[in-house]
Formats: sequence, C-alpha cells, structure tokens
Amino acid sequence: MELHDVWFVLIAVLWIGYFFLEGFDFGIGILTKLLARDRPEKRVLINTIGPVWDGNEVWLLTAGGATFAAFPEWYATLFSGFYLPLLVILVCLIVRGVAFEYRAKRPEEKWQRNWEQAIFWTSLIPAFLWGVAFANIVRGVKIDAHKEYVGTFWDLLNPFSILGGLVTLALFTFHGAVFASLKTLGDIRERARVLALKLGLVTAVLALGFLVWTQASRGDTKSLVAMAVAVLALVGAIAAIKAGREGWSFALSGITIAAAVAMLFLTLFPNVMPSSLNGAWNLTVSNASSSPYTLKIMTWCAGLATPLVLVYQGWTYWVFRKRIGTKNIADAH
Repeated sequence: MELHDVWFVLIAVLWIGYFFLEGFDFGIGILTKLLARDRPEKRVLINTIGPVWDGNEVWLLTAGGATFAAFPEWYATLFSGFYLPLLVILVCLIVRGVAFEYRAKRPEEKWQRNWEQAIFWTSLIPAFLWGVAFANIVRGVKIDAHKEYVGTFWDLLNPFSILGGLVTLALFTFHGAVFASLKTLGDIRERARVLALKLGLVTAVLALGFLVWTQASRGDTKSLVAMAVAVLALVGAIAAIKAGREGWSFALSGITIAAAVAMLFLTLFPNVMPSSLNGAWNLTVSNASSSPYTLKIMTWCAGLATPLVLVYQGWTYWVFRKRIGTKNIADAH
C-alpha cells in the first residue's frame, strides 16, 4: 500500500472520530430545545458535554490539517468549491463555542435564552450541512481539467445531498438522545430514551434510503459490507435503547456512524473528489497527494502524536463518566 493510500485511510478515520464524537455533541445542542422542559434541564444537557465538546472539535481541525498537508489539491478544490457552506459551518462552530462559554456569564433570563437559541441553531445547521457536503463529494461535482470547481452554490443543493443532510441531522440527534439517556438521571433520562426510540425509527428510514441510493450508484462489495454493518448496528441501537441498555445503544449508534462514513470513503476510493463533468478529471489519491517525502514525515509525526492524544481524550471521558441530573445543578444566581 502506498503512503497516499495510507493517508486516505487515516483521513477517513479522523472523519469517523469527528462524526462519532461531535455527532452526539451536536445532538445534545439540538435537544436543548427538543428535550429540555426548563432551564435546569437545559443546564443538565449542556453539562453532559461541557468538559468534552471542545476536545471533540480537535478531530475536525486534525482532519482539515491532514487533508491540507497530504492532499493539497483535494483541499484546494474542496474549500474553494464548498466555500459558502464550509464558511457557514465555521461561523456556527465559532458562535457555538462562544455560546457555551458566555451563556452563564450573566444571570438575566433574556441573555441566557439568546445564547441557548444560538446553541440550538449552531448545532442543527452544521449537523445538516456536513451531510450535504459529504453527499456531494460522493456524488461528484463540477471539476474541470484544471482541478477547479466550476459549479455554483445551487449545484450543491440536489435531492441526493439534501437527503444526506437529513440523514446526518437525524442520526446525530438520535446519537445525542442516546448519549443524554446514558449521562442523565431522573425524568429527563426516561424522556431521552423515549425520544431516542422515535428518532431512531425516523433515522432508520432516512439512512436506509440514502445508503441504498449510494450503494446503487457508486458502491461495490466492500461498501456493501459497510452498509450492512451500518444498518444492523442502527437496528441494534434502536433495540438496545428500547430495552433500556443505554451503553450498548450508544456503542451501536457510534458503530452506525463509523460504518456509514467508512462506506462513503469506500465508494470514493481511489478518488478523493470525483468530477461529474468527465471521469478523467477526477481528483484521486495519486494526482491530488503531496510528495512521498512529505507523506513520510507526516506518518512519523502522526505515529508519535496520535497515541498521546487518544490517551488524553480517553482519560477525559473517564474522569467525567458519571451521570448528572437536575439535583446536581446549583441554584441560579
């Protein structure tokens, strides 16, 4: 296996890690409006991800940095062609981080309510747009012979990509509801389980349609296996949450995300960004990659740093592993 193939796999792993972790993170943000009934319950939900949300976003930064260094042509075409949706995602992530930090800085109800609205919308919008972006990458976009995107913003809004956005939105919200049932106590835990079951059924319908469409248009045997794993894991997650096994349900919903993202990358390989104008203009792992020397240096750096990051982040989740409820929330100022 060539180094550019290795880095294609590593970038896929980084996106899997990001969507697994940031998926329930976005889901919790959306649930502050769908699940929480009052301010203490919103504080409970926010506190479940309070210690970890910023660490989850490191996976996105690493995925973007790795793409820039390992596949500069892919990075350039992707970020120039998808400039507007990626800019919206970036602004949402910035505002979302500010909202988490500033929400409790003042006691006024209007102040806190406005920041809570910001958390909701800046969780919902990226959850949808990530699906739109990846669906377009898999489907293929208008790339010319000079490896430049020549389409418009409206070309990115098509039935396949919109369905992809709805799938990630539903899947992340389901993942967040399962996480909420795993991390909370009392009435909010029970309502999270009920909501997760309903969301799981909606997600199953949307995901099955999207994955079958993807497999029919670009799939092969390997992607079919990944699709089967995703579907079975999602069914298992729904069954587990119905049985009250929140831990198993969370693990299985995570496997669903991992298998679905793996399927998308399997349908891409050896392309990294197909051209819908001419197959000869596809960006591939070979014509979009950096030099072998650059990839070799990156591999050594990744091999040394990655285990440390994984150990540290795993330790963080272990420290903050206990459930919380409204009884753990201090009175307002």
